[in-house]
Amino acid sequence: MSGLDGGALVGKALANEGVERAFVLCGGHIMPALYGMRSAGIEIIDMRHECSALYAAIAYTRASGKIAAVMTTAGPGVGNTAAGMMEAASMSIPVVHIGGAVALAMRDAGDLQDMSTLGLMESVSKWAKKVTIASRIPEYVSMAFRHATDSSPGPVYLEIPTDLLFAKVDEASVRVPPSGTSRALSAGDPLLIQEAAELLAKAKRPAMLLDDGARATIGDDSSSVAELSDYLKMPVGIAGYGCRGLFGDESENRLLKTNAIGGADVVLAVGCRFDFRLGSGRYIPKEAKIIQVHTDKPQIGFNVRADVGIAGGAGPVTRQLLDSVKTRCDSKVGDSWAGPASKTTTAKLPDAYRDKKTPVHPARCAGEVAQFLEEEGRDWSLVIDGGEASVWMGGASTAYRGGQLHATGPNGTIGTGPGLVVGAWAADGKPVLWYTGDGSFGFYSMEMETMARLGIPVVCVISNDSSWGMISLVEKYIRPEEIEKRGSCNTDLHPMRAYEKMAAMWDGHGEQVTDPEEILPAIRRAAANGKPSIVNVEIDNESLSPFIAPYAEMVKGG
Repeated sequence: MSGLDGGALVGKALANEGVERAFVLCGGHIMPALYGMRSAGIEIIDMRHECSALYAAIAYTRASGKIAAVMTTAGPGVGNTAAGMMEAASMSIPVVHIGGAVALAMRDAGDLQDMSTLGLMESVSKWAKKVTIASRIPEYVSMAFRHATDSSPGPVYLEIPTDLLFAKVDEASVRVPPSGTSRALSAGDPLLIQEAAELLAKAKRPAMLLDDGARATIGDDSSSVAELSDYLKMPVGIAGYGCRGLFGDESENRLLKTNAIGGADVVLAVGCRFDFRLGSGRYIPKEAKIIQVHTDKPQIGFNVRADVGIAGGAGPVTRQLLDSVKTRCDSKVGDSWAGPASKTTTAKLPDAYRDKKTPVHPARCAGEVAQFLEEEGRDWSLVIDGGEASVWMGGASTAYRGGQLHATGPNGTIGTGPGLVVGAWAADGKPVLWYTGDGSFGFYSMEMETMARLGIPVVCVISNDSSWGMISLVEKYIRPEEIEKRGSCNTDLHPMRAYEKMAAMWDGHGEQVTDPEEILPAIRRAAANGKPSIVNVEIDNESLSPFIAPYAEMVKGG
C-alpha cells in the first residue's frame, strides 16, 4: 500500500506503543501528525498552552500508569515546554514529546520558526533525536519509548521536520518495530537482599521511605510495601506524591503516611533522591543503618551512605525483602514503635487547621478542603499548586486510592495545577478539587476553558493572600527595615482580585469567601454546579507555613 504520509506513520507508531491519549496544541507544522493520531484511534486533548500539555501528561501517567504522547508545533511551541520537561524529569515520569520543526530543505534559510529547538530539548530530556528520513519515523518512535521507560524513566523528545510529516511513503518500505515498552522490572541481588533483610528483622525501630523514583518500578507488587509495613509494624513515609495511596487507604492506617526516619535504627529508602526535600539525609540518625533501593545506581549513595545498596525495582525488591524477612523473624504484634496503626481524620490535624480568625488562616482554608474530601469527595482527585498554599494543603491531604494526589515535584514549579487537572481527569474521569494560590492560578488559568470544553467537573479553591506569598513572607524577615520604609518589592498582587467571576463565562459557580465558616458550604455549592467553578478565599498574609517558618526564624536570628 502506498501513499501514507509521515503523519499517518506517527499515529500508527504511537498506537503500536499502546498510546491512548495525546495532549497537544495544534500548529501548521504538525497537522499531519494530528490527523494521523486521530485515524489511529488516539484521543487528542487540545490544551491552551504547551507547558500545560506536559503537566497534563505527567498527571495522566501518574494516575493511570500509561504513557501519553505530547505533541507541540515548531519553534515557540516546543520552546514553551521546557519547564514541563524538567518537571517530568524531576519525578522520573516517562513522557514522549514529539515536536515539529522547519522543513529540512529550509533549515538555516530564515523560514518561519527555524529555531534550534533540538539543542534546547537535549538539555531538558534524557534522550532527544531528530528524524531525517520519513520512512524511519516508526523506528524512532520505538526508540523514544525504550528510552522513556528504561531503568531510569523520564521525558524524551523526538523532533520531526514538517516536510517529513507531509511526505508520502510506500508503507511496504516502512519497518515497524515491535513495541519498545517493556514491563520487565529488575530484582535485587539475592545476597544483598539477605543482608538487608537481616538488618530489618533485627531492627527495633525500622522505618521505610519512598520517593517518586519508586513509582514506575512498583509494578504489580504495591501490596508488598503494605505487607512489609504490617509484618514489621514499620511506618512508611512517602516523599512527593507519586506513590501516595498505592499501598492502601491512608485514612485506615496512619502508618502508611508516617515519616519516622528521624527516630529509626534501620531505614529502608526506596526510589529516594536525598535532595533538599529530605534534608540531604540529615534527618536520619548517624547511628542508623541505611538500606537504599533504586534502579538508578547513581542515586544510591547520593548525599547519604548506603550500608546496603540494592539496584532493583521498588516492587520486586520489597517483595524479595518481605519473603526473606519472613524466614528470619515472626510477624511483630502490638503497636508500632512509631505509634498505633490508627485511623486518621481531619479532626486530628493541628489546631491551625481549625483557626477561626479572619482574614482566614491559610491552614483553615486547606482544612476545609480536606474535610470536604473526607466527607463527600473521597473518590475525587486532588490537585495542589502554589508555594505556601501547597505546603498547607499537602499537610492536610490524605490519599484514599492510588493516583489520587497530584502536585509539583522537587523543582517547586508553580502553575502546574490546570494541566494536572486535565491529565488526572483524562486518566480516570473522576471529579477534581484543584487547590491553588492566587499567584500560581494566574499562570495558565485559561485552561479552565479547556476544562469547560471537555466537561471536566472541577472545583478550584484559591487560597488568596493577594501576593506571591512564599517570597513575600520571607522578605519581611530578610529586609524588614526596607519593607517597613518602602513596602514590598514586586511581591504584592491586586488585593482580592475577583477571580471567581471567570466561572460565569461557562456557567460555572463563582464565589468569594471571607468567613472561614462559609468555605465548606461554598465548596459544596460549587461541586453541585458540576462545571468548572471557583471558590476564591481571602486568607491572611502573615501565617508562616511549616516549610517557611524555620527559615524565617534562622534569618531573624541572624
